[in-house]
Amino acid sequence: MNFPEIKSLDESYVLQTYGRNQIAIDRGRGATLWDTEGKEYIDFTSGIGVCSLGYANEAWAKAIYDQAMKVGHISNLFYTEPYARLASKLVPAAGMAAAFFGNSGAEANEGMIKLARKYSFEKYGKGRATIITLKNSFHGRTITTLKATGQDHFHEYFFPFTEGFRYAEANNMDSLMAEADGDVCAVMMELIQGEGGVNPLQREYVQSVAKLCREKDWLLLIDEVQTGIGRTGTLFAFQQFDIEPDVVTFAKGIAGGLPFGGFLVNEKCRNVLRAGDHGSTFGGNPMSAAAANVVMDALTPEFLAEVREKGGYLRKGIAALNSPCVSGIRGMGLMIGVGVQGMTHKELKDRLMAEGLLCLTAGKDTLRLLPPLVITKEEIDKGLAVMAKVMK
Repeated sequence: MNFPEIKSLDESYVLQTYGRNQIAIDRGRGATLWDTEGKEYIDFTSGIGVCSLGYANEAWAKAIYDQAMKVGHISNLFYTEPYARLASKLVPAAGMAAAFFGNSGAEANEGMIKLARKYSFEKYGKGRATIITLKNSFHGRTITTLKATGQDHFHEYFFPFTEGFRYAEANNMDSLMAEADGDVCAVMMELIQGEGGVNPLQREYVQSVAKLCREKDWLLLIDEVQTGIGRTGTLFAFQQFDIEPDVVTFAKGIAGGLPFGGFLVNEKCRNVLRAGDHGSTFGGNPMSAAAANVVMDALTPEFLAEVREKGGYLRKGIAALNSPCVSGIRGMGLMIGVGVQGMTHKELKDRLMAEGLLCLTAGKDTLRLLPPLVITKEEIDKGLAVMAKVMK
C-alpha cells in the first residue's frame, strides 16, 4: 500500500488521537528507515526510545520466532523460562532484589505507586499515602499516572483524578521540604525529565532527596521508563547518580520493540506485594521476554561504553554546527535534548524530516534525540549532515 491509501484507512477507522507525521514507515535496518515511497531516513527516534537494537536485528527476530513456535503466551498461572532468565540477568545487574513484569511504562509506574502506598499502609496505617513528584515531570497517561505527572495541562478533561500527589520544583530542596507533611509516603522522579524537555536533574539534588527519603522512611521511586536499559550509557541512569532506589521502573527499550515493562524493588520492598495484590495478564509474555533477553545480552560493559561515546560524539557534532537556532545541548548517553530558538521545535523537526532525518520534540522548545543504541558513526554523520543543511 502507498501512503495515501494507508492514511485513508487510518482516517476512516482509527481514532485520531495522534499527531502523526505525514509519512508511513515501511521497513528499516540498523538506524535507517525507508517509507512506503522508498525515501530513506536516518532515525534519531527509535520509536520514542523503544527500538534499542535498531531495526531488522537478526538475533532479536530469531528469538521471537523461536519462542513463538514454542509458546507465544500462557499467562502467569504457569512458569516459563524466558521471564525467569530475564529476571536473573536484570535484577543483579541493577543491584536490586526482585522484578515484576508488565506491559508498559504507565503500567509499571502504576504498580510502583501501589507498592509505595501498601508499604506505608502496612507499616504506618492510614493517612500516609501522598507521593511527591516533580513539576515538569511525565509519568504516563492512565488516570493515576496523569495525576502523578507534574504538568498542569495534563490535568484536564478526565476528572476526577486519583488523589494523593503533590508537586515540588526540580533541583529545589526547599520546594520539596515545603511539601513534606506527615502524609507523605514516597518521592517519585525521573532523573532526566524526558517529555518535559530532556532536563537532567542535578546530582547533588538527587542525592539529597535520597538522603531525606532514608531519614523519613519514604520510598525513593525512580521512573526510568525512558532513561533505563542502556539509554544513558549505563543499564539505569540511577547508577550514575550514586543512589539506591527502593523501586525503579523500566519499559520502552527493554524488549527492543515489543510491549514490555515492569519494576525492580530492593530488599526492603521485596515482600510488599504478595499473591493477589498485583498482576498482569500479559506481564512477562514469553515472546517479549525472549526479545528482552537478547537486549540484555547486548548490553555489555563495552556496548554501554560505546553508547556513552556515541552520545558525546553526537553532542559535539551538533555543537560544532554553531547553528543560530540552537540554544543549548543537554542529556546523557544517547538521550539528547537540543534547545531550539528562532523557530518552533515542531517546525525544525518537520524541516529535518523533509531532508531525511527523523527527530522528536519535548517540552516547549526542545528537539529530542533518542537514536537506536546500535546507531553507527556513519549514520550519526549522515544525521549531522542533514542538521547542518537545515540548521545553518
